[in-house]
Amino acid sequence: MSFTLNINGKAPSFSLPATDGKTYSLENFKAKYLVIFFTCNHCPYVTGSDEETRKTADFYQSKGVDFVAINSNSPNTYAEDSFDHMVVRMKENHFPWTYLYDASQDVARAYGALKTPHFYLFDENRELKYTGRAVDSPRDAANISEHNLNNAIQECLENKEVSTPLTNPIGCNVKWEGQNPKWMPPEACDLV
Repeated sequence: MSFTLNINGKAPSFSLPATDGKTYSLENFKAKYLVIFFTCNHCPYVTGSDEETRKTADFYQSKGVDFVAINSNSPNTYAEDSFDHMVVRMKENHFPWTYLYDASQDVARAYGALKTPHFYLFDENRELKYTGRAVDSPRDAANISEHNLNNAIQECLENKEVSTPLTNPIGCNVKWEGQNPKWMPPEACDLV
């Protein structure tokens, strides 16, 4: 079995606290499509593409797509990835998604998150239709030439098969508790 959730695999359940003071489970998100993405507060690939992700969320939420961000990074590796910093980041940026904290890193393991950011698109049955990057240049939005997540969402909305269901996420490794910042689980590998 691969480390990262396979295409057509079911979204693993979760119950996680959010920056708005509530706790959310998978079942709280009722839109036809659901984008879950693993992110953090400090990674330059995240901060470099935040506004592109915002545009995607703003555009597709009215078309029946929910967006959920999950921070699984250990704050013992980067203090700025703490829950308190998540709350501040959402207050400062007013991002159009729910921002959850995976302190145990169990949800990151269940999904097989490789990088920050790493995106997962699920259909109405919460089966995975796309995973990987949102764009091909997340650190420098001026150089973006491919919008992989947008393409996958659009194809789903048009009831088409996703033409490219897998891309490799581009970003910093998830910061696993007790490990070197560059460490990846031995079973983790490129998706394509």
